[in-house]
Amino acid sequence: MTPQSSAGVLLEHLFRHQAGRMVARLTRLLGPAHLNLAEEAVQEAMLRALQSWPYSGVPENPPAWLFRVAHNAAIDAVRRNQWIGQKTETLVAELALPAAFAPEDPIVEEQLRDDELRMIVMCCHPEIPREASIALSLKTVGGFSVREIARAFLADDAAIAQRLVRAKRQIREQRLTLDVPSGPDLQRRLDSILEVAYFLFNEGYAAHEGEDLIRADLCLEAIRLGRLIASSSIADPRVHALVALMAFQAARLPARTDDTGDLVLLDSQDRRRWDGQWIALGFHHFDRCISGDVVSTYHVQAAIAATHARAADSQSTDWPAILGLYDQLMAIGPSPIVALNRAVAVGKVRGPAAALEAVETIAADPKLQDYYLLLAVRGHLLFELGRNREAADSYRAAVERRCSEPERRFLRRKLAACSATENGRG
Repeated sequence: MTPQSSAGVLLEHLFRHQAGRMVARLTRLLGPAHLNLAEEAVQEAMLRALQSWPYSGVPENPPAWLFRVAHNAAIDAVRRNQWIGQKTETLVAELALPAAFAPEDPIVEEQLRDDELRMIVMCCHPEIPREASIALSLKTVGGFSVREIARAFLADDAAIAQRLVRAKRQIREQRLTLDVPSGPDLQRRLDSILEVAYFLFNEGYAAHEGEDLIRADLCLEAIRLGRLIASSSIADPRVHALVALMAFQAARLPARTDDTGDLVLLDSQDRRRWDGQWIALGFHHFDRCISGDVVSTYHVQAAIAATHARAADSQSTDWPAILGLYDQLMAIGPSPIVALNRAVAVGKVRGPAAALEAVETIAADPKLQDYYLLLAVRGHLLFELGRNREAADSYRAAVERRCSEPERRFLRRKLAACSATENGRG
C-alpha cells in the first residue's frame, strides 16, 4: 500500500470515529448557531492531513493532531470574521487550551462524551422534522457524507443537502441549545436518537449498494453511540435493548461473508466464527433491558437475536419461539419488513407453503415494491416447493432491484440453480 493510500485509509477511519466528536466540541464552544463553522474547521483539518501525512508521515498521535488543527482553523475563522464581538478573545483563549489537543486525557474524554451526547440530543429536537434530524445526526455525529445519507434514505444528494440546510437554519432561527431536556421532551428525542443509532448500524450491516456487503466501521460506530447513550443519564431500558440487538448482530459479521466477500446466509454460517465477546456484550445489555415495565420493538428484536445467539447450530435454533416473538413484534410495531421476516420464521415452523401464503399477503405493499429481499424470499420458497420456473422469475426480478454486489452475485447463483434444476427435469 502506498503512503498516499495508507494515509487515506487511516483518515477515513479517523473521520468516522473522530469527526463527530470534534464537531460536537467546537459547536459547544462556538454555539449551535455556528455549527457550519465547526464542520468547516473539521473538514479543514482532514484536508490538511490528507495533503501532508502522505509526505511528512503520520503524526505520533493522529487524533490529537486533528483536534489541534481543527481548533486552530476555528481560531482563524473567529478572528477573521469577528462575528462574536467581545467574546472573540475569550473563545480564542478557550480554543487554544492545551487540554483541547489531548482527546485521550480522561478529563477531556469525559467532556467529549458529554459534548457528543448533547449534540445528538440537539439534532433530535422535536422542532426539527424526523427525517431531517436523522440526516443531521448522521452528518454531524456519525460522520456520514451527504452521498452516504442519500444512499441510506434512497434519496438524491440535493434533497438531503436541502434537509441539512433547513435543519441548521432551524437551529439558528429558533436558537436551539445543547441543553439536555427532561420528561416527555427527552423521551420524544430518545426515540429519534435510538432510530439514528439503529439506522447507522443497519447501513453498515447490509449496505444498500456498492461492492461491499458489510461496512463494519459503521456498525462499530453505531454500537459506540449506543453504549455512549446507555452509560448516560438519559438511558432507559430501550437503550440497553438496542445495544444488545446490535451486539448480537455484530457478532455474526465475521461469518456473514466468505473469503471472497460473498454473502453467507444465517443457516449456512459457521457459528464458530461468531464473535464471543460481542455475544457476551449482547447478553450483558439484554439482562439490563428487562428491568423496565415497557416492552419495545427493540426488546423483541433483541430477544430474537438472543435466541439465535444461544443456538449451537442452525438445526438447534428454537424457531417456534422466534415465530412467537415475531407475532409479538407485529402486535406492537407492525411493518412490511417485520411481516416478511415473520414469513421466513413461518417457513421454518410450518413449511414453505404456509410461508409463501404469508409472503403473498404482503407482496402488494408499496414499501416492498422495489425491495429485492421480498422477491428473494419468494423465489426461495417457490424453489423449495418445486416451482422452479416461477422461482427463477422471482430471482430474476430480484437481481434487477437495488442491492449490493455481493447480494446480486448470490441472487444470480440462486437463479442459475433454478435454471439448472429446470433443465435437468426437462
